[in-house]
Amino acid sequence: MRSDVGYLAYGAGQERIPMDDRVLAHLRAVILAKFRRKEPFALNVEYDRQSGSGYATLWLSPTIDLSFSFEGSRRPALNRAWIEELMQAANGPDGVHLTHEPDGTERAGRDVIQIQRG
Repeated sequence: MRSDVGYLAYGAGQERIPMDDRVLAHLRAVILAKFRRKEPFALNVEYDRQSGSGYATLWLSPTIDLSFSFEGSRRPALNRAWIEELMQAANGPDGVHLTHEPDGTERAGRDVIQIQRG
């Protein structure tokens, strides 16, 4: 089954960072919660091999242009445990690393999601 791929558009130049709609929906929930409190934080993105590997750290702040574009027509149901995990990371010194959705196992949520460059 094919996943819908949306975009996080960042900065004045609107750099587009593609990611699965489900991941983007959870990240959006965290970003909006942080921005409502006027709290900036770091988002760490790891790129896949097809994109040349590497990573980037984005400083997300309510003062920086940011938009979310979803490919799918349905809003994904949100996983509260995943949002809480991402929120805890956003409140930490290293910021958010996009991790896979927890599934209740000890290792869940620990592997970092790699995405393609936009």
